[in-house]
Amino acid sequence: MPIAADDFDRLPEKALDLTEGSNAQIVLTFLSEHPDAAFRQNEIIEGTEVKAGSIGPVLSRLEERGLVRHKGKYWTIGEDDRLASYAAMAQTFATADERFPDEDMGEWLQHAENPYDEHSEDE
Repeated sequence: MPIAADDFDRLPEKALDLTEGSNAQIVLTFLSEHPDAAFRQNEIIEGTEVKAGSIGPVLSRLEERGLVRHKGKYWTIGEDDRLASYAAMAQTFATADERFPDEDMGEWLQHAENPYDEHSEDE
């Protein structure tokens, strides 16, 4: 879905793609579903089916933003408060998909409030 040029100008230089199905979203969801565990990269690959050549850069970008952390060869979900919200949101979407399998989440999101829309706060 396109965004307005003004919104484009406000995006950070290194925007992280967390849209549904992106590698970053898949890895973050996997780690948020296992908050009490730490994984090696090959275990994350097996658990997510993200390609081996992509996993390192994805984990590095997530770590730059504090969304994941690692020690040695192990990676786990970060400790940021935003992640609790992300994990809850991921669980909500999973529950919604289970309860309403015939609904198209994309159609729902088309009608969701756009945080970049200047008029959304006025309504």
